[in-house]
Amino acid sequence: MTPLLKIYEQSFRENYELPALSDFVSGKTVTYGEFALKIARIHVLYKSYGICKGDKIALLGKNTPEWVAVFMATLTYGAVVVPILNDFNPADAQHIVNHSDAELLFVNDSIFEHMEGEKMPKVRAVVSLDRKAVLYERAPEGRRISFASAIKGVTRRLNKQYPGGFSAQCISYPEMQPDDLAIINYTSGTTGFSKGVMLTHANLGGNVTFGIESKLHYKGSRALSFLPLAHAYGCAFDMLTPLAVGSHVTILGKTPTPAVLLKAFAQVKPSLIICVPLILEKIYKKMIVPMITSAPLRWVLAVPLLDMAVYSRIRNRLIEAFGGEFEEVIVGGAPLNPEVEQFLHKIKFPFTVGYGMTECGPLISYTPWREFIPTSSGHTLRGFMTAKTVGIEGMAADANGEILVKGTNVMKGYYKNPEATAQVLEPDGWLHTGDMGYLGGDDGQTIFIRGRYKTMILSANGQNIYPEEIEAKLNNMPYVAESLIVDRGGRLTALVYPDTEQMDQSGLTLDQTQKLMNDTILRDLNKLVAPYEQVERIQVVPQEFEKTPKRSIKRFLYT
Repeated sequence: MTPLLKIYEQSFRENYELPALSDFVSGKTVTYGEFALKIARIHVLYKSYGICKGDKIALLGKNTPEWVAVFMATLTYGAVVVPILNDFNPADAQHIVNHSDAELLFVNDSIFEHMEGEKMPKVRAVVSLDRKAVLYERAPEGRRISFASAIKGVTRRLNKQYPGGFSAQCISYPEMQPDDLAIINYTSGTTGFSKGVMLTHANLGGNVTFGIESKLHYKGSRALSFLPLAHAYGCAFDMLTPLAVGSHVTILGKTPTPAVLLKAFAQVKPSLIICVPLILEKIYKKMIVPMITSAPLRWVLAVPLLDMAVYSRIRNRLIEAFGGEFEEVIVGGAPLNPEVEQFLHKIKFPFTVGYGMTECGPLISYTPWREFIPTSSGHTLRGFMTAKTVGIEGMAADANGEILVKGTNVMKGYYKNPEATAQVLEPDGWLHTGDMGYLGGDDGQTIFIRGRYKTMILSANGQNIYPEEIEAKLNNMPYVAESLIVDRGGRLTALVYPDTEQMDQSGLTLDQTQKLMNDTILRDLNKLVAPYEQVERIQVVPQEFEKTPKRSIKRFLYT
């Protein structure tokens, strides 16, 4: 496997004249050559300020070309990137900066307004991502120059380093060992405090190399980056992989609402779309469900051959909505609603479901859409990852077990947390994913997930209940925006945050919605689940469930 930094050295040289990054908001574009020069300037800045290989650099901000430049410059310098989701509250963000031992913090001005430099004692300087400015700095120690002075001297030092001018031949990045730390990525877990996942150059290289070999991105392809780049999923496949092959990446730079995304898809016409299930589920619920449940279309869909013509029109409409020029949509980051998946498969929409976790940087399994097995999460990455299942003590015996994975992409451990590392990482390299399911396919390496081990409920008669499966059915029902299935004294209760838009359209009050849930929705739900999965009652909650920065519900707050 080619060392990670050498992949970028080669890519930036070979694609020097091609467009690398565009800002969707401003329309500005930089070529790979211009991007490499930005990186070189940051390298000079780091060197003059005394940053060494292995030093930690925190990066907290919105997706922008400047964010990408700092990330890639830090990585290719041999320092360690600490990307922080900008949805973390200021106190949590400051804790992560401190816990990671970061020496520098790059941050958006608007975010730093709610932070305090004095409360981050290890940070030497806080630097703006919006402009060439130092937002906070401790008094330089010994002979160290100030960061402002380092910024002013960049051009002079750069000209001295490259007297003949910067060119493709000047691009050279250091040799790093596979086990050298590249990123500390703090999880936004649903079960409590976040942990710093240590990802090595080999971990990132495994993800990127698989992306290159699978031709997920390729020279001249177009990528629309709208997932958080501070999260492993967006980082690996909306940034690291496309930049490794000469793709043109457009940074959305806006909240990815359906209206904003549709406009961006139409303009960029991406060659590959990386998204979370929520996007497809919103489109399905708001656009497709009203269409296929209307009286005229229900009649047409009941007629053989006519139904295929309608499905073809819906598929073409969806493809056009996503820009019309993509190979496939890869869904990951959370389980895809089974009803949505079934319908998309029925109309032959080109989508596939991948599986991963931050601890694998992130990819564990993926299958191209033409080979994808519905209800699965893809095949483990051939040549990179393998999986097995193990039974859990105290669980009812069934075909499912906890999924363990091993291979190139598995993390080094949790930063400064050997106890948490030992709980999930076996001495022989097997990583406990915490997901329950089974393995299938021709070679037993296609992953099928039922739910999380920590959320599984053992019923009174000894049956394993996976609440995510019940929630998926409930979330498809009228007036339900999102739900949680919880155990209340041995009986299942559904907590439901209602679809307020539907309520308003129907003129329903919260009390009326509560009555509707227990009179009608509960009855319909229990027709769809097994006898041991029967829900006793539905409790409407007036506020949206509290989420992690990744938009997963914090279950531990409600169980």
